[in-house]
Amino acid sequence: MRVLGIETSCDETGVALYDSECGLLAEALHSQTDLHADYGGVVPELASRDHVRRLVSLIRNILDESSVPLSKLDAVAYTAGPGLVGALMVGAGFGQTLAWTLGIPAIAVHHMEGHLLAPLLGAGGDIELPFVALLVSGGHTQLVRVSGIGAYEMLGESVDDAAGEAFDKAAKMLGLDYPGGPALARCAETGDPGRFTFPRPMTDRPGLDFSFSGLKTFTLNTVSATEPLSEQDRADIARAFEEAVVDTLVIKCRRALEATGCTTLLMAGGVSANRRLRSALADRLDARVLYPAPALCTDNGAMIAYAGCQRLLAGQRTEHVIAVRARWPMAELPALAPG
Repeated sequence: MRVLGIETSCDETGVALYDSECGLLAEALHSQTDLHADYGGVVPELASRDHVRRLVSLIRNILDESSVPLSKLDAVAYTAGPGLVGALMVGAGFGQTLAWTLGIPAIAVHHMEGHLLAPLLGAGGDIELPFVALLVSGGHTQLVRVSGIGAYEMLGESVDDAAGEAFDKAAKMLGLDYPGGPALARCAETGDPGRFTFPRPMTDRPGLDFSFSGLKTFTLNTVSATEPLSEQDRADIARAFEEAVVDTLVIKCRRALEATGCTTLLMAGGVSANRRLRSALADRLDARVLYPAPALCTDNGAMIAYAGCQRLLAGQRTEHVIAVRARWPMAELPALAPG
């Protein structure tokens, strides 16, 4: 089965072609970082318009690269949520229209399920069930027990700011470039780990939920008390902030593994590219830890094509109706394997 994947949930236009027998045939990604840099964050209307401009040419490129004509597609998968409504509508409208024109199935994919399954592209699906997934994208921080595709038990999630949002906001406080998360991580590399000590939020109480708004406020207060900031001040604060987030995530992951008895942790989402976090999870957890390839950490079409293909093979179809959901709980996804 050859599935075209379309990802337009936020500020990256991603497309990919996945074959159920041969794997990933081709992919292309356009980032809108430069478009939104002057605003310090994503402008939804600009994001939607840029998806419209880029989508057709990107799809043509991957079809040419893979030498697969439109007539040989078996399905079109697209991100239907969660995300920015206007951006989602671009991908959903194009995906549904193309599928209807070709007379092939359309598959509406949950964005976070795409992230969750992305590490399996590299692992070849060779992973023992059940496992725990840590999903750390820009707007989500979640711990999920996974017993099959669609069989997801939410163990804990962010009650306010997600880790990715906290990274971006802390970077903005420090006057770092957009996008903030990678900029803060780079800045932290030269920071003194002993100068500042930041709190590890919600680790002093039971449970697996996350809260990073207090850490954001603590960072703001530290910046205000230290101004004017030198480059070393920025690096020291960035290091303290990053270590606080990493420690918090490691502590919660350890709790989740102990509570479920699982021995494998999958981490996915944009923050999963953070090198300090990857190293800490590998060194401090008594578990097998899997990550996506670096190119699959951020939003991309490959994860949507792969997730769509898995659901297509299980017999799932989506009606030819253009509908998206800005908020979409993973618990509402139909299970394709016994839990």
